[in-house]
Amino acid sequence: MARIDQSEDWRERHAPTISTFESLAIEAYGHLPQEFRDLSRDLIIEIADFPTDEVFEDMALETPFDLLGLFEGRGISERFSMETGMMPNRIILYRRPILDYWAENEETLGDIITHVLIHEIGHHFGLSDDDMERIEESAEEAAAADR
Repeated sequence: MARIDQSEDWRERHAPTISTFESLAIEAYGHLPQEFRDLSRDLIIEIADFPTDEVFEDMALETPFDLLGLFEGRGISERFSMETGMMPNRIILYRRPILDYWAENEETLGDIITHVLIHEIGHHFGLSDDDMERIEESAEEAAAADR
């Protein structure tokens, strides 16, 4: 039987809470390039365990694990129209589907959260997959510099 390094002992660890997830998401967002963050000024990042019943039905999901995140708000072309009661842009990260994805893949939780943030913002604003890949690389470099 392989010996477990004590620094890697998971017996006493729990799944990250919603507040831990929120901290990871805020940190990941802070590592995104400023010009990318400018696309979604005043972005609110929320964490929920699963999509609401309304989102589940609207998106015709098969299971509540099918959606990792959701952008709600206005894109660049819609941003300048004036409407009363306009809500700020927000991203909802779904903790349980992200944890499930993390358990099935060989990526760090921080990398998955960063990826979901970038893709939710990027797709909403019409960025290409190549653009988002470059942004992910820039975020990884910024995060590595902070360590």
